[in-house]
Amino acid sequence: MLGLENNNEERTIENVFNDFINYCEVKNLSEQTIKYYQNQFKIFSRFYDSENIIDDLRKEHINSYILHLKKDLDITETTVNTYLRALRAFLYYAMENGELEKFKIEMIKTEEKIKETYSDQELRKLLDKPDLDECTFAHYRNWVTINFLLGTGCRSKSLLNVKIKDLRFDEGCVLFRKSKNRKQQLIPLSRKLDSVLKEYLRYRKGEDKDYLFCTERGQKLTRSGLRSAIKRYNNSKGLSKTSIHLFRHTFAKKWILNNGDPYRLQKILGHSSMEIVRRYVNMFSEDLKKNFNSFNPLEEFNNSGEHIKI
Repeated sequence: MLGLENNNEERTIENVFNDFINYCEVKNLSEQTIKYYQNQFKIFSRFYDSENIIDDLRKEHINSYILHLKKDLDITETTVNTYLRALRAFLYYAMENGELEKFKIEMIKTEEKIKETYSDQELRKLLDKPDLDECTFAHYRNWVTINFLLGTGCRSKSLLNVKIKDLRFDEGCVLFRKSKNRKQQLIPLSRKLDSVLKEYLRYRKGEDKDYLFCTERGQKLTRSGLRSAIKRYNNSKGLSKTSIHLFRHTFAKKWILNNGDPYRLQKILGHSSMEIVRRYVNMFSEDLKKNFNSFNPLEEFNNSGEHIKI
């Protein structure tokens, strides 16, 4: 029979962290997220002994940890926030459960850098269709993959888990079963991507239960296999950029520059709030100045005649 816990017992940081990991598993958080929490906890434990009593932990210790990361370990501000988010999730759990006195943990201010994207010239090279009579299946699949990434703005995790049956051509959409927030998504297929995928399936063949993007032996592509494939393909086109995530940034940028609805962009990218979309708009503000007059409403009514002479 389970006994009641002694609330007066002084608990260590490690004790409470183990409870936190159990809580994360009960909440069905992804293995990747739990591993992230565990790795960041190890780093913090090297600075502040996890055998210390958790109720003794104060905001001053967290501030000292931040300075340690910045000055002693020479970690960038963006990476400091990555470390801090994991620690904050754990400590807020401890606070909510009465293990720790409540205090606020704020992210440090960082300089928002413009996210790199693929240029129009680079995209033309990447989207130049290979000769199907001469290229390998892998090369053709990589070309289709890039069409898919640019046409949906999805993450690699979503792409790798798409099955043939998830292509709903009659409805004009694709079902993403796997996403970062673990929610399924239905994303529209553009006319061009619809055509590309229908042709691809004539070569790929396979059954409904099979994964859409596969190896030459018909097996599911791994994340590392996908990275290697895109790197080889991009290099073959003379590009040094090989990041898969850049296609997602490029999708967002093109959507914004084409005056797309930001709320639809939020849903397509799978963000829970508009914050990331607002950051995209701020990042690409210089590009938004291009052709400004062409969609500025005032210019549509530019019939006011001569200006008043001063």
